[in-house]
Amino acid sequence: MKPLVAMVGWRGMVGSVLMQRMQQEGDFELIRPRFFSTSNAGGAAPLGDLALADASELASLAACDVVLTCQGGDFTQATYSALRAKGWSGYWIDAASSLRMQDDAIVILDPVNRSVIDQGLEQGIKNYIGGNCTVSLMMLALNGLFREDLIEWITAMTYQAASGAGAPHMRELIAQMGTVHHEASSLLADEQSSILDVDERVASCLRSSKLPTGHFGVALAGSLIPWIDKDLGNGMSREEWKGDAECNKILGRPATGPGRIPVESLCVRIGAMRCHSQALTIKLNADLPLAEIERLIASGNDWVRLVPNQREASMTHLSPAAVSGRLDIAIGRVRKLAMGDQYLSAFTVGDQLLWGAAEPLRRMLRMLLPRLH
Repeated sequence: MKPLVAMVGWRGMVGSVLMQRMQQEGDFELIRPRFFSTSNAGGAAPLGDLALADASELASLAACDVVLTCQGGDFTQATYSALRAKGWSGYWIDAASSLRMQDDAIVILDPVNRSVIDQGLEQGIKNYIGGNCTVSLMMLALNGLFREDLIEWITAMTYQAASGAGAPHMRELIAQMGTVHHEASSLLADEQSSILDVDERVASCLRSSKLPTGHFGVALAGSLIPWIDKDLGNGMSREEWKGDAECNKILGRPATGPGRIPVESLCVRIGAMRCHSQALTIKLNADLPLAEIERLIASGNDWVRLVPNQREASMTHLSPAAVSGRLDIAIGRVRKLAMGDQYLSAFTVGDQLLWGAAEPLRRMLRMLLPRLH
């Protein structure tokens, strides 16, 4: 019999992308999906004849072989431990960060850490958690170098999209763009107007109460936000902490001491919709020819796309506009730095909602299916 899979959070942004991908890849033909809702139990499900189940009913969840949730951390914290306490021994696949760093959880990114996932399955681990979007996209881009154990350390300067903050934030970004344009539209329509007057009008708008900032708190359109997630009190944001902690956990490496790959980040929100970009400085532990480095990067996995380090190619293929909505992981601007032959620069772009969120969950479910039949 096909395994029974609880689908929770399927209407949200990540959940909607996950649903699209599962339909595109025929995943629903291999399972019995049971759709749950936190707010509309009894309503119509997107597939099948059964009504939506109540996501707060532990007995209904416990009847499933797998819980696949994109509902968020609050749902995980309210449900996971209670469900395990009732004796449920099924597989928990989760987009939220709540369980990522637990010892009995694997952070899933199978093109990079399939061996770690397989080992976890053999050991009976039942919790498989999607990684931080920025970390996952960076690791996919550098997969070929990680695979050959060539990386000594990384620094990442991130340019993160509004989607990482949530759907309301994406709407607010567009609303901010519209407000700015409206405020400057009369001057823009007058070809004789001074661009300095236009700039003053825009700057005034960005600082005014006219700009909708209910979600971001400040202007993002025409600006940026140099802090993402909580303040850890040591000069570092939680988003920046994740870069090191999750990268090493994904690789099955220690969090401290020998074997750890240091990853330092400075994370910034920009006015892109759903693609995260990162400028990377990489210290290699060997001096390899640039052509060999490029070959390793390009062969890292089926989705990485090495963009030649040339102006036109970079402008055309290495941007959120080029990558949005695609599974491709673009990486370019690869060159050796003047500070030494083992130092490398790179710039990478990936869709935050696909490989950054939904795709690792979908593929993890596929990996479980042979064990559930």
